[in-house]
Amino acid sequence: MKTLYLVRHAKASWEEPGVSDADRPLIPKGVKKTGLIVDYLLKRETTIDLMISSPAVRAIETARIMATGLFYPLNKIKTDRKIYDGYYDRILDIIYGTANDVNSLMIFGHNPTITNLANLFLHPGIESMPTSCVVCLSFNTDMWEDIPANEAIQEFVISPKMLK
Repeated sequence: MKTLYLVRHAKASWEEPGVSDADRPLIPKGVKKTGLIVDYLLKRETTIDLMISSPAVRAIETARIMATGLFYPLNKIKTDRKIYDGYYDRILDIIYGTANDVNSLMIFGHNPTITNLANLFLHPGIESMPTSCVVCLSFNTDMWEDIPANEAIQEFVISPKMLK
């Protein structure tokens, strides 16, 4: 069984002049709401074997919050530019190329790409993943590259607004 967690980064600042898109940091509200998601994941006894994030500051910061809360080593968070570039097929390459000894994979990305990726597996799809949203999918296979041949099982779709 393989479990895939697709995470949209937490709410980030748009108000810092001169800061590039890739360097936009999280705002306190985003940090707080991601904490609600971590609490939810802990109640579900979530464990993650591998975290891969977009290199954008807001995605990495979100990954660090999740990693800390889920007892995942911060130095084991990987980054991949393909997640930031905006093409879900590149993220699929990452997923399908994941080592098969990894059973749970968490990807931190951006809209609209992360929603489009989730909608490849969700039926019906969702309109848009809000910030800090997590889509959890499982696949009845032992090999990541076999995911396309397996129907996704929607475990949950959770956002901070749903936890209030």
